[in-house]
Amino acid sequence: MATMYRLPRNSICAPCHEGAKAIIGFLNKDEEQEDGGHGSVNSDAPSKLNSSNKGMRDAWEQVKEMRDRAEETNQRAAFLEHGFALAWKEGIHTDIVVKPGTGAPIPAHKAILAARSEVFRHMLSADEHCKAPAGDSFSLPELSHDELSLLLAFLYTGALDQDLPERHLHALLVAADKYDIPFLRRACEARLAARVEPRNVLRTLEVADLSSSAVLRERAMDTVLEHAEQVVFSPEYEGFAVRNAALCVEITRALLNKMSTTTTKSIGSPSCMDQDVYRALA
Repeated sequence: MATMYRLPRNSICAPCHEGAKAIIGFLNKDEEQEDGGHGSVNSDAPSKLNSSNKGMRDAWEQVKEMRDRAEETNQRAAFLEHGFALAWKEGIHTDIVVKPGTGAPIPAHKAILAARSEVFRHMLSADEHCKAPAGDSFSLPELSHDELSLLLAFLYTGALDQDLPERHLHALLVAADKYDIPFLRRACEARLAARVEPRNVLRTLEVADLSSSAVLRERAMDTVLEHAEQVVFSPEYEGFAVRNAALCVEITRALLNKMSTTTTKSIGSPSCMDQDVYRALA
């Protein structure tokens, strides 16, 4: 006896149900249609079904191949990361010592430093021309011991801790710019851009300007304009203005441009808040 399947209530919507049925229809092989006993009207149905099934199988094989390739890449990266990190952490055959501005020096490998940074490569090649002995050292005085350790850990592993404080990210971004480490630069920019808010936007803007980070600078400037009153009247703004006159000029011009655009659109005078912000900047 023929029966009709009824969709249970509150289980799946009708479009999703129909889509699932269509996918199952493509994947399943309909052996009954291969007998060819359905007349001339449906004579092309088996070939169309087989073609569809073949296309789905090919697509699935490509997906599996991509997944296997990604897994192999991840395993290779983990293998390399573990080996380099182990050699650094255990001090295996280190041949140079890096001195921070404060704290104890940290042993490292010339080959790793030279491979990760063009600036380090030039610094170390100068040592080679002078025939510097193994165990020689050089200094990165702008970094503390903890910041230098984070920098070296990234050079060996290509990873940053998830819960790094903003001050460490600031220092690493400046170092990435100074020593030409693009991968570290992008990682720091992404972390800092995600954390920008009114309470830290001035410091972020300052670091973005110092490290020539256009991406972070734009994100910080947008936040300043969006929260102009809160930022301009904050206790930090006065000290920021003393240290960064050029940035204050840029902020003033951006706010005036925004006020002018708003006034033109509203065909009226600026709001009281805008006038207060303008007087504070002036």
